[in-house]
Amino acid sequence: MERDGWEGGRLLINLAAIAENYARLCARVGSAECGAAVKANAYGLGLKNVGQTLYEAGCRTFFVAHLAEGAALRPLIGQDSRIFVLHGPPPGTANACLTHHLVPVLNSLQQVQEWQTLAHAQGRPLAAALQVDSGMSRFGLTEAEVDYLATQPQALAGIQVALVMSHLGCADTPDHPLNHQQLATFITLKNRLPAAPASLAASSGIFLGPDWHFDLVRPGAALYGIAPTAGQPNPLRATIRLQARVIQTRQVPAGACVGYGAAFTAQHQTPIALLGIGYGDGFPRRLGQRGFVICPDWPDIKLPIIGRISMDSLAVDLTPLLAAGAPPPPTGAVFDLIGPHMPLDEVAHLADTIGYELLTDLGTRYHRLHYDPRKG
Repeated sequence: MERDGWEGGRLLINLAAIAENYARLCARVGSAECGAAVKANAYGLGLKNVGQTLYEAGCRTFFVAHLAEGAALRPLIGQDSRIFVLHGPPPGTANACLTHHLVPVLNSLQQVQEWQTLAHAQGRPLAAALQVDSGMSRFGLTEAEVDYLATQPQALAGIQVALVMSHLGCADTPDHPLNHQQLATFITLKNRLPAAPASLAASSGIFLGPDWHFDLVRPGAALYGIAPTAGQPNPLRATIRLQARVIQTRQVPAGACVGYGAAFTAQHQTPIALLGIGYGDGFPRRLGQRGFVICPDWPDIKLPIIGRISMDSLAVDLTPLLAAGAPPPPTGAVFDLIGPHMPLDEVAHLADTIGYELLTDLGTRYHRLHYDPRKG
């Protein structure tokens, strides 16, 4: 093993920054409750550490996508917390929600009927959320299905409606007309259902303003430092730093090619470093010939990634660093691929993707270090 106990790449995860982002979002929504989306292994950052950090920060309502995610989260946080399963129970699994104390989000009449059947079998009301489709055409009860529930009260008998919710499709673009259209549709649909707390805004929706907050907001990406509004300053703290070690340095003579497909040809003798990170680690292959890395001691200098990114490595042109008077980096030297001077959203933009995808794609080979500066 390399010194410090890690080899090719490591992912530093600042739990204090996640807790601070949660506090900032709570302050922004005022009297509304602030929940937390921790699906997809807390967006790749670790369900256990992130879930417990948010619970300690005061979060008591969590959202996951799948039943298995909820079952994994339940023993990590207090029993005074709620865990909503966004996809609802798969057919034949409703009873597992009771076993793990999970609240399903019911998206269809089929799910409503299955949950109602279980409530009758249990002989008691069972809590659930109802999701309505307010215009995104993704999940949720259609307008016709909401009308059916409104005119057939027995269809919800035995179901304690804990939340009526929907999801915004264009919240990261504040001027998009769909935001106001969905707001109006959501109000109309929720008013046809039993009175219950309401939730419409996730991360970006929080920043549309109080009209979208209702009783509960459910941020995910914003907790982890992703900018909530495209093209605007990010009001949230960065939470991760992705680093890679130098495996080898070499001088590439003029006319020689670097990497697969001869995508890069040196125009003059070029000093390069090979870093032990690649697309097998979830670092986007699209960043070949487009991305940059940073030497932490020389943060103002961007070093271009040259050639194609391989499964386990990538090549960096050291010319700008050496031209500035820096010494050649030794084997084992550390470079930043995402960090204070190479923000997550900037890297995602260079890769023609979004911060959500880049964050959740970061693979399992990284040495993950969760740390909390508040605890020493």
